[in-house]
Formats: sequence, structure tokens, C-alpha cells
Amino acid sequence: MNISIRNIEKEDNQAIAKIIRNTLEEFDSAVPGTVYFDASTDHLFELFQHDRSVYFVAFVDEKLVGGSGIFPTDGLPPKVCELVKLYLSPEARGIGLGIRLIQKCFETAKEMGYEKIYLETREKMKMAVPLYEKLGFAYLEKPLANSGHHSTNIWMIKDL
Repeated sequence: MNISIRNIEKEDNQAIAKIIRNTLEEFDSAVPGTVYFDASTDHLFELFQHDRSVYFVAFVDEKLVGGSGIFPTDGLPPKVCELVKLYLSPEARGIGLGIRLIQKCFETAKEMGYEKIYLETREKMKMAVPLYEKLGFAYLEKPLANSGHHSTNIWMIKDL
């Protein structure tokens, strides 16, 4: 099995959007107030041209199987970024790829001068929450940012 991670390219937009939407459907989270309905989900390459942001895509044997990124979401303090759009197709789960993507985001966030990393998710994303806990994220009582995703009910933060 050959695993690789690189920055998103324009031609990745359609494949990663499909993985994101399929994953949300799988975990009963294809609802308003999630990235499922965000127009930007179909244009992640363009979205991540924003300063102090990056999106990584992951491949297993040259097939795009997921991704994750960091973004300076509205409402966050200047030294805090958001871990965003971590989604893996079913065949990419359980092989440590989610951890590798998140660690790449941690490293890049530090290089960009961030001191903390924030995330929002839903309790229905059952596989992700234990992973975030394992990687040292702590729970918050309310959202820290203005992401526009009003269907999230879990907010977490971690010092980098």
C-alpha cells in the first residue's frame, strides 16, 4: 500500500467533494448547516488560496481517498486556525491516515504561526470524535468561530 499526501490541486475538487458528501450521508449528517450544502465544497482548491490556509489530499495507491486542512475561520483569534474538512473514504479508514493528515495540519499550522487549532463536528461523526480526543483536543462549551455551520454540536480546541 502506497500512501501519499500533497496540497490540493484544482483537478482534485470533484473527487474530494464527492468523498465529503458521501461521508456525511454515511454518518446521517447530510443536513443544512453542514459543509454538505456549502457551495465551497465543490471549489476547495479555490477556497484554500486564502492566506494562512492549506488543504491536503491523501492518496492510497494513487487513488484520492480523503483530505483535511486548516483555515483562519471568521471569529477566531489571529493565532487560532480551524481544522477543517477532515474526510476519508471507507477504504482509507483504520490505516492511520486520519492521524497523518491531522499531524500534517498541526505541523503546517505551527509553521504558519498558529498557536491553537480549533474544530467543529457533530456527535454523529462517531469515528472522528475519539480520534480528536486521542490527539489532545479539549471540549469547549460553545463555538469559538463564525463558521456558518449551525448543525455542529461539538467544539474542541488544542494547543499546538
